[in-house]
Amino acid sequence: MTQEKLGKILSSVAKKMHADFEQSKAFKHHGGAGTSREALTHSFLAGYLPSHVEAIHDAEILAVTGDVSPQCDIVLIDRDTPPLTTLNGYRMIPNECVYGVVEVKTKLDGDQLRDSCEKISKARRLQKSAYRPIRGLIPRTTTAHGRTYEYFPTSGFVVAFDSIKLETLAGHLMDWCHGRDPIEWPDSVWVLGKGYLQWADPKSGALYRSPVPGASLMQIDAIPDQDILLPLALHLNIHFSDAWMHPLDLVPYAAATPLGRPSKQWRF
Repeated sequence: MTQEKLGKILSSVAKKMHADFEQSKAFKHHGGAGTSREALTHSFLAGYLPSHVEAIHDAEILAVTGDVSPQCDIVLIDRDTPPLTTLNGYRMIPNECVYGVVEVKTKLDGDQLRDSCEKISKARRLQKSAYRPIRGLIPRTTTAHGRTYEYFPTSGFVVAFDSIKLETLAGHLMDWCHGRDPIEWPDSVWVLGKGYLQWADPKSGALYRSPVPGASLMQIDAIPDQDILLPLALHLNIHFSDAWMHPLDLVPYAAATPLGRPSKQWRF
């Protein structure tokens, strides 16, 4: 009964998102449809992410090596993240604090899907190492992509307001992922009004949280009058309810930058 009620609520949310997006396309404001689609998706994510995870847009991810991600539509970060820079709402986020990236598209086709996959892959390849060790505690780990991490690895999703046929989209995704390590694959692809693509056990059909070697790609069509927001909300909860990070160490980000010039010293 609770699930049915939540499904109806999220169905109405999906209809409003569609209506708001269609309305926004009639205005010639700066940023156009791109700004609108990101704002609408950000609003949904902010309402259904666990409280310790924050969704932000207009951001780049910076690694301690100096590598920087492409500009990300939406970045999911730890709520206690210190911004390295904030200028007119644009932020640089230390990669250690990043839990996920979301690529948002107006109408997803093969080229845009490949572009999203490349951006997710680049974000995932950024190094996470600037943590302060906590002595005396049992080391915490997370399992994803068929391996074990000593940190929470970056998740990657694609959300679209429309797309070409899901079956055709799945073919493009399989082509892009072929021969690549599962760590580069997006965790899932979501299209309002149509359905979603998610990795699954090839024998049982059970859906995986993240892709693993040997996984198959499952197409799940949206149930009429419900859309995809209920499974997306559950997917977000599964991914991020246990998101965690070690204490961030900003000292390595200073690198060789002088912090001052010693001039005097007093001793007892």
